[in-house]
Amino acid sequence: MLGCNMAAAMETEPVGLEVFESAEQSGGDPKPEPFYVERHSWSQMRKLLADTRKYHGYMMAKAPHSFTFVKRNDPDSPHSDRMYYLGMSMSGENRENTLFYSEIPKNINRGAVLMLSWKPLLDTFQATPDYGMYSREEELLRERKRIGTVGISAFDYHAKSGTFLFQAGSAIYTVRDGGTRGFTKQSLQPQLLESSCPNIRMDPTICPGDPTWMAFVHSNDLWVANIETGEERRLTFVHKDLVGVEEDSRSAGVASFVLQEEFDRYTGYWWCPRNETTPSGGQILRILYEENDESEVEIIHVTSPMLETRRTDSFRYPKAGTANPKVTFKLSEITVDAEGRVMDVVDKELRQPFEALFAGCEYIARAGWTPDGKYAWAILLDRPQTRLQIVLIPPSLFVAPYKELSEHHRLSDSGCECVTPLVIYEETTDIWINIHDILYFFPQTRDDEIQFLFASECKTGFRHLYRITSILRAASSGRAGADLLGLSDFRCPVKEEVTVTSGEWEVLGRHGSTIRVDEVNKLVYFEATKDTPLEHHLYVANYETPGEVKRLTDLGFSHSCCVSKHCDMFISRYSSQTLPHSVHLFKIKGNGSDPTQKDKEFWATLLESPGTVPGYIAPEIFSFPSRTGFTLYGMMYRPHQLQPGKKYPTVLFIYGGPQVQLVNNRFKGVKYFRLNTLASLGYVVVVIDNRGSCHRGLKFEGAFKYKMGQVEIDDQVEGLQYLAAKHSFIDLDRVGIHGWSYGGYLSLMALIQKPDIFRVAIAGAPVTLWIFYDTGYTERYMGHPDQNEHGYYLGSVAMQAEKFPSEPSRLLLLHGFLDENVHFAHTSILLSFLVRSGKPYDLQIYPQERHSIRVPESGEHYELHLLYYLQENLGSHIAVTKAL
Repeated sequence: MLGCNMAAAMETEPVGLEVFESAEQSGGDPKPEPFYVERHSWSQMRKLLADTRKYHGYMMAKAPHSFTFVKRNDPDSPHSDRMYYLGMSMSGENRENTLFYSEIPKNINRGAVLMLSWKPLLDTFQATPDYGMYSREEELLRERKRIGTVGISAFDYHAKSGTFLFQAGSAIYTVRDGGTRGFTKQSLQPQLLESSCPNIRMDPTICPGDPTWMAFVHSNDLWVANIETGEERRLTFVHKDLVGVEEDSRSAGVASFVLQEEFDRYTGYWWCPRNETTPSGGQILRILYEENDESEVEIIHVTSPMLETRRTDSFRYPKAGTANPKVTFKLSEITVDAEGRVMDVVDKELRQPFEALFAGCEYIARAGWTPDGKYAWAILLDRPQTRLQIVLIPPSLFVAPYKELSEHHRLSDSGCECVTPLVIYEETTDIWINIHDILYFFPQTRDDEIQFLFASECKTGFRHLYRITSILRAASSGRAGADLLGLSDFRCPVKEEVTVTSGEWEVLGRHGSTIRVDEVNKLVYFEATKDTPLEHHLYVANYETPGEVKRLTDLGFSHSCCVSKHCDMFISRYSSQTLPHSVHLFKIKGNGSDPTQKDKEFWATLLESPGTVPGYIAPEIFSFPSRTGFTLYGMMYRPHQLQPGKKYPTVLFIYGGPQVQLVNNRFKGVKYFRLNTLASLGYVVVVIDNRGSCHRGLKFEGAFKYKMGQVEIDDQVEGLQYLAAKHSFIDLDRVGIHGWSYGGYLSLMALIQKPDIFRVAIAGAPVTLWIFYDTGYTERYMGHPDQNEHGYYLGSVAMQAEKFPSEPSRLLLLHGFLDENVHFAHTSILLSFLVRSGKPYDLQIYPQERHSIRVPESGEHYELHLLYYLQENLGSHIAVTKAL
């Protein structure tokens, strides 16, 4: 155990970027001879993988996540806070995510290491007894969120009442702990919330203004329910429960496929944080929601090949250049009496059509409410994703048909004909805008101004924090009625824009990274890559009087942090290339508003790293100056039994697409263990982040705008040649390439563009025709097909099938037949063109899999097939003989 001595051990220089010096002799030494990997039969290879898989439990993602800190108000308690989180239950055969809590002591013995115990909040709770128990809707949502574990994947918590709400399997549960009821000392029995709804209820959330109410989505409509009485009420009636998607194209409160898959927005409704009190003692609850009409969106049909379960799944899927869903905002107002019964529901719509009020908007990227509930807000993007606008929407902008209004609503809606939305911020770029989760509204102190923190890449090319004050134009000065001309008419002047952070590094704002604001001390805590692009760290800065930025985490590791609501502690999940995850709790020390005076104090550990993994040799990180002027980063797994005078077959593992970084100082886990297995068999394994990958600035990422597939392989080959010049053990005559999704696409591109370098390509779930992929992703990077026909042609491997090699055993395609993201049609059309061109190929289909391989047997078969194919066609003596 490293314990509280960790700080001294961790405070080192940033992860080393080795400039490899060749250890081999030159001059008169004989030319290196090829090293041939030992051939294994299929059965022998399967046993070898089974032996290595016994270490997988050592590397599983058991680290807790989704932390919530709750402050105790009991001065006599020895504990200051309670911390809730999701973690993997390891009791018996039950291995699924469930709710835990840990008590945080007020004082610690600084001479000892405190290990916090994981206490199960729920009593013997098992959500999903068997794999495959999820409904179709939840299975698809888990695909969008990339959730691989079973059990509870998320929870909602209302701090004042201590109410938890979560979905598990096909049911919704609640449990109470904390709040005015106090904290339990033993695990609790969750309450199943019964329902009259015939189908699964999705996306449950608690009403922040009254935790006795929750909302959920059922059959693509929005509902509310009283947690205590069980009363349910359907709010919207857009879905007709017809037979197929052809007849039933509308939804309410649901994020469409593209918003989930490409913008990381998984909900389509937002509770107002404040309820309005009625004269009779009741209250009005408000929910802003999105309504989608997908009647013009193309339908994709996927038929399962399994005879015993033969069925057809149908999806609305907007391909590049085709229609997206038509979207609008609506507002549901629920009036409840003093006893909590629903008295009235009014469904309000915008005073003018969405496309008139928000002209040019194609995507509602984010939405919510300001802290006082005075305004709803939305982040809107145009279709090319080069213009972003933050818009405030007054609730009075929504109206209902007069006959549906109660007397209270008629009075509250009168005299508001001139109300307009307010555009409080706008930015544009000639590359594209990456959506993130950093937007923080400060409480309004003046009716005519609003202040917020936002992160932008558009100003400098690197994502940084800005404090912005906008002047809210009086409603009477806006246009109204038939004169509405779109959002440009509602633009508010920016009074002040203060740069909080700056430099050639980026503030992180996606995949769980966001900010925590300390309004008392005027500080903002955030994760960033300030010290090195290969590590994520927690920093603090003053947003009122910006100056020096202070790093709080230790170099030599990459951190993922959660700061408590009161900004007095944080928890960090961190790892390095050599050490699996640890999870430590730190106190934040230092008073006042000077970030340089802030520091951390190790407080307790929640999880200690198990140390070096048996049989695992971490890759070496390297960098090189590319011909393009950028420094590129890579990592290399050396063969475990490297012999002098031998040159080894090389496998390039690739992703290479936007929004992903493979090379960093983080423990790689089970997914990368197969790369270690390849190295143990005698392969050199290389991973390189080419131009287009993330965390290097917008110019670096935007290098392939309009030309996907045309720049990435050049960077990869340059990296291979750089390594081969340094190390004579790399055999450039025996190079294979493998990747999945975008990595599968680039594996095909590599075989087309550089068949003299890449002997074998193994492509998993590849995009082969960009006009077959979705609008949100494809048009962001490639533009509209009508404006970039040549780029779409050069970027689509199916259109260039004649360029594939004519030798057999050089191309293996892998694809899940039920893939609803990169449809199997991509592989199917490529096969048609390959056949037409007389080109050989090998194919492996996974009939039960979608885009991600989830069935354990499928995953084992995929890994086995990958290693065996490389052995037979790249690494062994027979592979060289076949090539000759």
